[in-house]
Amino acid sequence: MLIRDATPADYAAMLDLNQLSVAVLSPLDLAGLEAIAASAHMLRVVEVSSTIAAFLVAFRKGATYHSPNFLWFEQQYDDFLYIDRVVVAATHRGQGLGQHLYGDVMAQAQAAQLPRIALEVDIEPPNLASLKFHQQQGFVEVGQLMPYDTKVVSLQVKSLDTAP
Repeated sequence: MLIRDATPADYAAMLDLNQLSVAVLSPLDLAGLEAIAASAHMLRVVEVSSTIAAFLVAFRKGATYHSPNFLWFEQQYDDFLYIDRVVVAATHRGQGLGQHLYGDVMAQAQAAQLPRIALEVDIEPPNLASLKFHQQQGFVEVGQLMPYDTKVVSLQVKSLDTAP
């Protein structure tokens, strides 16, 4: 397993993974992914046997990104790293890839001395696996939002100890 920065050569595989999980994510096309790549703080992939098995997108406060969830955090907090999406291929779920990606995010956030990591999880309709995973990772709910007509999200934060 290798965690690394994504390159344009990875975009097709990332789009395929996103499409397979679109029921719990926002749709994404090539133009959208290229726009995300231009403003993301982290665009990381997990490679397993030369195959893209997972990816993660995260933004810093101030990024050019118009998600209502991201904008909510922008209004509430002075600094943060916002995890926009994490996608793990169905064939690789349960193998710890999400935990490895989050370890990578935590290390980078702490190195940048960021005070917190923010994200949202669907609660209507519920994404029970994601809620459980994020609870185990130490995230706590700080609000709720109905960004679209058909869903409600739990806005969650994990505070980081950034002291040297």
